[in-house]
Amino acid sequence: MANDAHVFKISASDFRAAHDGLIEAIESEGLVVGSILPFREMLVRTAVGDAENPYVDAEIIQFCSGQLAAELVRESPAQLTLCPLSISVYTLQQDRSIVWMAYRSPGVGTSGRQRAELLLQRVVQRAAELARLRW
Repeated sequence: MANDAHVFKISASDFRAAHDGLIEAIESEGLVVGSILPFREMLVRTAVGDAENPYVDAEIIQFCSGQLAAELVRESPAQLTLCPLSISVYTLQQDRSIVWMAYRSPGVGTSGRQRAELLLQRVVQRAAELARLRW
């Protein structure tokens, strides 16, 4: 996996609890989920078919902070590519009992990127805590 991908293993949970925990963690930061991309279904439909798909479930949850986005583009207009932020949540065919979350790091080269990284870390940590509760 690329060096900029941060992957987290969530045991003692299931996909639905992790998904719901991730949504709650994003919203608890005062942010709104922009979209939920059904990645597994997209692969089945367009690329690998169901038999070769490594995922049982896989979604990409996108969200953005207006304040953070403004800071990032003030630092460099090209940093608009960092918005929206996204976190993936998935389970794999090879071990359906483990839920994974992953995000691509925005890096820490500027204060905006550092804030984005810390936001992503907080959201994943909170989501993992909530997922283990299976609420």
